[in-house]
Amino acid sequence: MSVLENKKISFIGGGNMAQALISGLIACDIKPELITVSAPSAETRQHYTEQNIKTVDASTDPKAAIKGADVVVLAVKPQVMQDVVSEFADALEGQLVISVAAGLSTELLSSMLGGYRHIVRAMPNTPSQIQMGATGLYATDDISEEQKQLATAVMAASGLTMWVDDETHMHAVTAVAGSAPAYVFYFIESMIDGAVALGLDKEQASQLAMQTVLGAAQMTINSDDSPAELRRKVMSPKGTTQAAIESMQANEIGRQIGEAMQACYDRSQALSEEMK
Repeated sequence: MSVLENKKISFIGGGNMAQALISGLIACDIKPELITVSAPSAETRQHYTEQNIKTVDASTDPKAAIKGADVVVLAVKPQVMQDVVSEFADALEGQLVISVAAGLSTELLSSMLGGYRHIVRAMPNTPSQIQMGATGLYATDDISEEQKQLATAVMAASGLTMWVDDETHMHAVTAVAGSAPAYVFYFIESMIDGAVALGLDKEQASQLAMQTVLGAAQMTINSDDSPAELRRKVMSPKGTTQAAIESMQANEIGRQIGEAMQACYDRSQALSEEMK
């Protein structure tokens, strides 16, 4: 029996991340009628109504989605979180609250919610939109094991989940997962541009680059070998792959990737401080 069976899940906000998570939940056989979306936009509400999902107008009844919910997912932008949650904070009665807002610490979220402590902070990434996401999770000390399992089930509907014990590690999660799809997109862009420069047309270059990245990632997941060992197995002595890797090493691509991740980490920390 799934821990989500018959659980009522309410989403505060109906944007892209909410849509990604809802799509994942429905793909995992969660009944649409157990899901509620609270949004002020009539267009957004219509989008979900067409999927047989209950909607409420947040501008007229902000507490409607909270009442009777087992899980409340905060899926609004960090900049408007305070204004949004202040409208329903006093209606919370032990529900599990999951925030997917970047940069907002559980301490700050608790303050916004009037001292409420049943909070899990989540950092998903955009591949969640195709149920291939990677999400970091952190829970306050007030979260029970049952609630932790519930949070895992909600987020796992859209991909891999990983818990961290120290909330500061959520900045590292941002660097290696939250922001990282953009690194991969950039790498694919560069591969395509390089292949075009070598004579392939754009369509050929795009298909080969995208399939290669997809295949290499899946091979890494399925293999017992480390990425380093898989790389070594492709490299024949004095061969074409060795030439390419040696060029990357000479240009310190590994160090540059590390520095980029550090920049992401530092910016994540700074944004958290700015939100206080």
